[in-house]
Amino acid sequence: MAGRIAFIGLGNMGGPMAANLVKGGETVSGFDLSEASCKAAAASGVTISASVRAAIEGADVIVTMLPAGRHVISVWTELLAEAAPGTLLIDCSTIDVDSASKAHALAAEHGCLSLDAPVSGGTGGAAAGTLTFMAGGSADAFSRSEPILKLMGKRIVHCGDAGAGQAAKICNNMILGVTMAAVSEAFVLGEKLGLSHQALFDVASTSSGQCWSINSYCPVPGPVPTSPANHDYKPGFSAALMLKDLRLAQEAALSSGATTPLGAQAAQLYGLFEKLGHGGEDFSAIINFIRGEQAG
Repeated sequence: MAGRIAFIGLGNMGGPMAANLVKGGETVSGFDLSEASCKAAAASGVTISASVRAAIEGADVIVTMLPAGRHVISVWTELLAEAAPGTLLIDCSTIDVDSASKAHALAAEHGCLSLDAPVSGGTGGAAAGTLTFMAGGSADAFSRSEPILKLMGKRIVHCGDAGAGQAAKICNNMILGVTMAAVSEAFVLGEKLGLSHQALFDVASTSSGQCWSINSYCPVPGPVPTSPANHDYKPGFSAALMLKDLRLAQEAALSSGATTPLGAQAAQLYGLFEKLGHGGEDFSAIINFIRGEQAG
């Protein structure tokens, strides 16, 4: 048992993650600005608090799952004013590397251990407890966090020191955005050339074209029954979130001097797709943009 856990941010990802902590036998108090999210979390056994301060009272571990770096810095500044020295802070948000480093510095100033641990696996993985966690922080912080993360995920990888988890996440998702665009282009080309979706899938998924974007998340209906393409592109991972991660990758590339032309092109594609009103669709729906189906 990890002691009392506070969970700040109970949305589409955070809510199911907190629920899995409860299923694992942990005592969890939570807070979110959304009343609906709080109700859903309460139904899964999370004790809902009226504020961040109330949620973290007496907590040994604090987990945050928030939209952006500015939110993490703001919430960590607030909670660290109240948290006892030695408290473990785990941020599972996907944010920029600079903000992650600032959050770690804030925790260190207050004598707290900290870990940046963004996730991969989408809402389905959050509900099933099969997420991958990419962790950055000290060996001590990782050792203490690992049993907690294992209640919410299937694979836990210590990527390095502070900020390394965020670095791994944005690199991974840049690959995902680029490969989904490439797979979508191939299927559109196949359509023009008279290939059936199944024929192209049967070839590419078992030869040199295979990748997660085709084998597990094929962007056309049929070949992979569990992919969002079979459900009108209801998001497991929305195009807006993909765009966020691709932009974070481009910010990191600019600050580090890395050259990422394919990542930049993918970011441009998803930016246009979102502007046309498709940010709430699954990111694999980019195939419709590539086909020229651009109406909002």
